Amino acid sequence: MMTLQLEHVTKRFGDFTAVDDLSLTVGEGTMYGFLGANGAGKTTTFRMILGLLTPTGGTIRWKGKPITYSTSHEIGYLPEERGLYPKMKVEDQLSFLGELRGMKKNDAKAAIRKWLERFEVPQYQSKKVEELSKGNQQKIQVIASLMHNPELLILDEPFSGLDPVNVEMLKGAVKEFRDAGATIVFSSHRMDHVEELCEQLSIIDHGKQVVKGSLREVKRSFGRQNVRIRSDYDITGLQAVSGVRNSSYALDGAVFQVADDETADRLLQEALKSGPVRHFSIEEPSLQDIFIAKVGAEHA
Repeated sequence: MMTLQLEHVTKRFGDFTAVDDLSLTVGEGTMYGFLGANGAGKTTTFRMILGLLTPTGGTIRWKGKPITYSTSHEIGYLPEERGLYPKMKVEDQLSFLGELRGMKKNDAKAAIRKWLERFEVPQYQSKKVEELSKGNQQKIQVIASLMHNPELLILDEPFSGLDPVNVEMLKGAVKEFRDAGATIVFSSHRMDHVEELCEQLSIIDHGKQVVKGSLREVKRSFGRQNVRIRSDYDITGLQAVSGVRNSSYALDGAVFQVADDETADRLLQEALKSGPVRHFSIEEPSLQDIFIAKVGAEHA
């Protein structure tokens, strides 16, 4: 079974601990979200998975064995810091990277044509990388990580630099890999992307795993929910209702973070005192809410 396992993984650089006792399992056909502020240890973890860094402690296994050069063709990696050769033509660049992953030249060329068409950039095949916009360079980097059909995909901020249309294009491609049975781990600062795509997730803070589990389990265990109220009347001041933990106001209403249903009922009763309520709903907490509570608002 294609499973990625990290058990009690620690990485120290001198006296600094970048990753501290991290454990997680990502199964076949699973997309795993890896969240944390800058410097939390995400990229260090990815580099240990890939064998670019050696853990100070713990074990990392893919299909039950350590990752070595002999298994590198099974892995696709999109680094956060892009690494294309600016003077090379797109086709030469991708062919070179494909062959490094064990592809035959003809197979690489066929895959290049397929993926350039898929990402709607076939016209750049003979262009130098430096002649492309940052967004299109990002597409080429993405193609380099996918074109050899990897079984394990490590994507570090894959949506960075892409406009909304191209974000959807990449989401579609990654979902296809997942549905075909690939094991996928990706980091993103966009909580909505993680909520949409991931069944499992971890939140890392200063190298420590502060949240771990399925998205549903994480939300249920948070112990808070949101109440959304819209009214044509003045509802400012509702944050003073007992049991309200946080609030935010907008032109068309407000959202209140509450501890229980009793607080939600008190909010509704107080809002009705000002006049009719156009909208009232109780919603599960967002991943953004959980991230802020666990890591801190300064990192959100």
